[in-house]
Amino acid sequence: MASGIQITDECLTTFQELKLGRKFKYILFTLSEDLSKVVVEKTSDVSDYDAFPRDLPKDQCRWAVYDFDFERDGSKRNKLCFVSWSPDDAKIKNKMVFASSHESLKQMLDGIAFEVQATDPSEISYATVLVKALTSTH
Repeated sequence: MASGIQITDECLTTFQELKLGRKFKYILFTLSEDLSKVVVEKTSDVSDYDAFPRDLPKDQCRWAVYDFDFERDGSKRNKLCFVSWSPDDAKIKNKMVFASSHESLKQMLDGIAFEVQATDPSEISYATVLVKALTSTH
C-alpha cells in the first residue's frame, strides 16, 4: 500500500459478509489510533438510507461501503457503493492519510460498482447517489 497502512482481515471479512451474505447495509471504515491500519468502525443493517449520512462524523474522514438499493426500468436493483468521506472540517493530516490510503482499500474490496467522494452531506444525499448508481457502468 502506498501509504504503508495495512488493511485488516476484519475489513475484508466484513466486506464479504455485506457483499455475499447481505448481512449489513453498510460498513464504516476508519484508521486505527496509531494510523497504521484500516479497521472496521461500524456496521449497520438499518435500511433507511438517511441513517447512513448521520453516522459520518462532521470533522473526521471515513470510508464506507453501502449496499445501495434503487429501481431502474421498473425492477429493483442494488449496487455496492464505495464512499470516501472527507469533510471540510477534518484536519489536514487526517485528510492526507485517508487520501493516500483510499485507492488501496478500494482495490481490495472486489465488487464495488461505483464511488462517491464527498466533503459535505449534500454530496451523499440519496438523490445524488442515485444519479451515480444509474450512470455507473457496472
